[in-house]
Amino acid sequence: MTAQAASAGPAPKARSRVGAWLDHHAYSFVASIGRMFGKPTSTLLTVGVMAVALALPLGLWGALANVERLAGDVRQSRQVGLFLKQSVDPVRAAELAEALRRDPDVAAVEMRTPEQGLAELHERDGVGEAADALDALGLDENPLPHLLLVTPSGDERLLAGRLQGLPEADVVQHDAAWRERLDGWLRFGLRLAAVLAALLGVGAALVVGNTVRLDIQQRREEIGVLQLLGATDGFIRRPFLYLGACYGLAAGLLALAVLTATQLALHAPLAELAASYGSDFALRGFAPLHLLAIVLGAATLGWLGAGLVAGHYLRQTRPTDT
Repeated sequence: MTAQAASAGPAPKARSRVGAWLDHHAYSFVASIGRMFGKPTSTLLTVGVMAVALALPLGLWGALANVERLAGDVRQSRQVGLFLKQSVDPVRAAELAEALRRDPDVAAVEMRTPEQGLAELHERDGVGEAADALDALGLDENPLPHLLLVTPSGDERLLAGRLQGLPEADVVQHDAAWRERLDGWLRFGLRLAAVLAALLGVGAALVVGNTVRLDIQQRREEIGVLQLLGATDGFIRRPFLYLGACYGLAAGLLALAVLTATQLALHAPLAELAASYGSDFALRGFAPLHLLAIVLGAATLGWLGAGLVAGHYLRQTRPTDT
């Protein structure tokens, strides 16, 4: 019985330590929120500046994501357009299409007749009038050629070069160079957004750190007493860490609110513009996982900014034995 009692003795003490540790974390969090509401002007300035610093790279990132989605169909479309000569008759065009389908470098071939091409011209805005003018001329023959839309299974540049060498080929059209330039601009934009995020993130952390520094200066006598009583740096630093995290959390939520308001303001005019081009494109916001990452990232920035300032102050003021 004595051995059992001795072995069970330290457990309540260990639980009390854990409970005190959790209680101090809870107190630090609640006290940080109270200090924020106790200084509304300073809080609004800090949160506002940090929210703007976060909203700029996030807005650029979101805009690039929408542009990339808009251009996704263009980048994924690898079809090579083979316009045949006017002298190529329908039978020869069909034979050529069948021969290309058996080519291992070709994934698919779609043939469009001159009649189908003229019908598409009638349906397109701004081009239908030109097609009507062709009909008004009373031409006996359709001036449009046969078109083969060839989808490559490998390198489209090599396939386009081969198609250009066919005796029946008139014009070979493919947009690989244009898509590569588009990809290059998108990569540049994403890199620019990453650089801005890093720079403005550091600025946001410094803003929080400066605010926390002012709070530390106001409580320096309290901190000095705690240091004389033997409180650890972690114990003293904890309330300031939660204060910085709360600033960052509020700034992240405000930045997302600003971006959401901007998206709503641009939704209607962009929808009208897209509808005029026959598209249903609409701006898309951040995914739920991205929203959570943004908020947690903003809170982490505030935590780091506060930790750097508080740690520096404590290292400078920690009493030393003489």
